Amino acid sequence: MRAAPTILHLDMDAFYASAEQASKPSLRGKPVVVGGLGPRGVVATASYEARRLGVHSAMPTAQARRLAPNAAYLVPRFALYRTVSDQVMELLGRLSPLVEPLSLDEAFVDLEAGGVADDSESARVMGEQLRAAIHAVTGLSGSVGLAGSKMLAKIASEEAKPDGLLLIEPGTERELLAPMPVRILPGVGPATGDHLRRAGMTTVHDLAEAGEAELVRLVGRAHGVSLHRMALGLDDRPVVAERDAKSVSVEDTFDIDLHDRVRVRTEVERLAGRCVERLRAAERSGRTVVLKVRRYDFSTLTRSETLRGPTDDPTVVREAAARLLEAVDTTGGVRLLGVGVTGLADFTQEDLFAQAADARHAAEAEAQESTAADDGTMDTGAAVEEAAQESAELLAARLWPAGHDVRHETHGHGWVQGSGVGRVTVRFEEPGDEPGRVRTFRVDDPELSPADPLPLVRDPADYSSWPASLPKSRSGPVSSVGGESSP
Repeated sequence: MRAAPTILHLDMDAFYASAEQASKPSLRGKPVVVGGLGPRGVVATASYEARRLGVHSAMPTAQARRLAPNAAYLVPRFALYRTVSDQVMELLGRLSPLVEPLSLDEAFVDLEAGGVADDSESARVMGEQLRAAIHAVTGLSGSVGLAGSKMLAKIASEEAKPDGLLLIEPGTERELLAPMPVRILPGVGPATGDHLRRAGMTTVHDLAEAGEAELVRLVGRAHGVSLHRMALGLDDRPVVAERDAKSVSVEDTFDIDLHDRVRVRTEVERLAGRCVERLRAAERSGRTVVLKVRRYDFSTLTRSETLRGPTDDPTVVREAAARLLEAVDTTGGVRLLGVGVTGLADFTQEDLFAQAADARHAAEAEAQESTAADDGTMDTGAAVEEAAQESAELLAARLWPAGHDVRHETHGHGWVQGSGVGRVTVRFEEPGDEPGRVRTFRVDDPELSPADPLPLVRDPADYSSWPASLPKSRSGPVSSVGGESSP
């Protein structure tokens, strides 16, 4: 525990949904839900307007639609979110060499290590200026927590939401924590929370009063000791600049169970290719390929194969995933597939067998094409066959995901409001504009094409010299526990 609140936790407010509202003028101030839109879709983020209607993260999209039928339901645009996240992380990196990202929209910062704060007042100033900088550069808001430990800084940022700042003065931790529910503490999930509730412990004060011995008896030594320390407000974990990823993976949940074995294998190969793309984007390689299969009855199977050395070769990963699939019974249907790579390394071991496999596949493909051409029965491919079997609505949804960017040669930049029955509806507007007009086109309109997201702020303020020259603070809720409040 530190004597000054120089650990900062930043959490962007309803990040995905806020980015969509900033990008789409017609959605500002309206309920927005971002996530999977199919029958088995799950909410990733909901705007505060949607949260007031009962929608929250991890809720099935079908349930969200019942609670908020008039909300805008959008497919995530991760390219946009990563771009904004990079802008935010760059600002954090100017404050300190010790920045610990937890996700695209969340990070810890050690202000003391950066020499920008050494007491409550300087920490508060930096927190206020960070919020102002983020708003000026991205157009979005973030909540800031400041405390003498990571645990308390994270709790403070949660209490400050939305668009606020809360500073916890050292020495006041127990006073703040005492009335809070036990679930506020890291590591206390639903199961542990229910176990503690049955033992009569519902608040952090109850845990502190129970004592270490009783908590060890209830939840085991390792968890009981750490739980008691956290209940007392004690947390000495440092901010760690490098958090090595342990794995890279991708997965898809299907709206309709897959029964065709050929289709299942095609999807596994497609996921393996996406996994390798992420692996290469991170400039990593991996040694162990993992296949995840969730069947029709919700039973989940995982299979893994360890290679001779780390690789980022798509052929190697595809073939390993295909071999793993052969050992899985998919007779009843498959609702989810995932492919991952673990045992990450910063180098790639040359694989002569993979090169030979590439040559073999190329030769086989050429031979099949030649044979098909000779007998006049050339196969147009699994993708075309699959597309022919799908309904027009599903095909349109794949071509034009709701919320994604498009460009029309006549009308300019817009975003997809919806699609179906061979039509796609587009609203033409850009960030910073007034709400735009809506037009409908055929899904195969030659003038309509997918586009990249536009920046949320057209002319962001120049923060090239920040934080040496601090900008003026922007208004917003700022408070502290154990000290005087700031306006």
